[in-house]
Amino acid sequence: MAIGVNGRSADDAGPGERARQRLFDAAVEAFAEKGFHGTTTRDIATAAQMSPAALYVHHRSKEDLLHQVSLAGHLEVLALCRHAIAAHDAPTDQLQKFVVDFARHHARNHTMARIVNYELNSLNAEHRVEIMELRAEMDGLMRDLVQRGADSGVFDVVSPAMTSAALLSLGIDVARWYDERGGWTPDQVAEHYRVLALRMVGAEPRP
Repeated sequence: MAIGVNGRSADDAGPGERARQRLFDAAVEAFAEKGFHGTTTRDIATAAQMSPAALYVHHRSKEDLLHQVSLAGHLEVLALCRHAIAAHDAPTDQLQKFVVDFARHHARNHTMARIVNYELNSLNAEHRVEIMELRAEMDGLMRDLVQRGADSGVFDVVSPAMTSAALLSLGIDVARWYDERGGWTPDQVAEHYRVLALRMVGAEPRP
């Protein structure tokens, strides 16, 4: 199921929420195709089969729509990261689940993930602060994980902080290059990234 407004599917929503979902989906496609600054509110409303005036019934501005897209995407990924840490006790197992789920998500949702990660500077100051706090929590989860692995001797890394940043960047960048026509499935990408991640921290990859 695609990520949507308030984390709910359109099937569970009332008329107002279905309208917001149509605008949300249209904004994702428009921002992905034209970029935030190249997209007009008319582009979004037309794609949603609504009038431009109808957009302002649900959103104050185009930037407000971008904020909703960015917030939904970041909350989804943050929940994924928290679950990966909670699912296991050992740093190696936590890292594998974290990287697999993170990479798979960015492949499966690459259109939305490009907007979420590469349109941050298009958010207004208040919204950018909110989103950066969510990103800081993700960074903290990965950095703490790598540090714990290094402290326990199961990871061999020179700089846990830099390694953490590299691991997250590796997964995020999947959204930039992934294409279903390339021949790799999201699961294949996730498995390859699992092996890469273990090698990056000096752990022995297992089948």
